[in-house]
Amino acid sequence: QVQLVESGGGLVQAGGSLRLSCAASGRTFSMYAMGWFRQDPGKEREFVASITWSGDSIYYADSVRGRFTISRDNAKNTVYLQMNSLKPEDTAVYYCNAGTILTMTMPGRYWGQGTQVTVSS
Repeated sequence: QVQLVESGGGLVQAGGSLRLSCAASGRTFSMYAMGWFRQDPGKEREFVASITWSGDSIYYADSVRGRFTISRDNAKNTVYLQMNSLKPEDTAVYYCNAGTILTMTMPGRYWGQGTQVTVSS
């Protein structure tokens, strides 16, 4: 069983930055990929970024590539999302995700509760 807890969301002006963190807890023997999805009311869930356990494979949505950076610290069971040059269209609830299978179209098994990111014009 795995629990994921996000933090770091908030309100920022366009062009600003935020860093999201997701801490995993619970006894785990598997080496999970971890990533982030986001969703606004009335819109489909959108893949943002993911990283494999080893960190050797990283994927970004086209909409965030070059602005967001995903990283992880396996010793702390934590994944991070550094978000720079934020735009109003980045406004959403951001959800941490983890699993043995985690792709752009197939999320991992475990989800965090979400953290709100709001970017003002």
